[in-house]
Amino acid sequence: MPGITLTLSGSKNQTLTKECVLLATRITCDVLNKNSFETMVIVRHVDDEDWFIDGKSLAEWGKNSFRLEVTVVDETCSKDQKAAYQKAIYNAMEQAIGNLHPQSNVHIIDCKAASYGYTGITQEYRYQHKDEFYKK
Repeated sequence: MPGITLTLSGSKNQTLTKECVLLATRITCDVLNKNSFETMVIVRHVDDEDWFIDGKSLAEWGKNSFRLEVTVVDETCSKDQKAAYQKAIYNAMEQAIGNLHPQSNVHIIDCKAASYGYTGITQEYRYQHKDEFYKK
């Protein structure tokens, strides 16, 4: 279950937010080989005056930014997948948001399967009992 926290600079814009959520979900599923029905996205907005890079606000830079953090179970994604994901997310956000500061970033958080889960069940338990959870 990927958990995504997407932080966008600027004021809330429902159209842009929805576009970015759909892009993040699609790319996460396609590149990291995850299921969309298990992918959660939380969106936060930070005013340009409150987002700083090198001591200057984005308003001073005249730029936009994003930070995407995605939590996945450790050892479920290869280094190549992670590299492709970094590039795909950045490029998609550049297209959607535009005028990105180069310090906009993606953070892939590898979490131990015994420490991560949903519906009160860890991913480790799901793996050990996969016949129960993933019936063919």
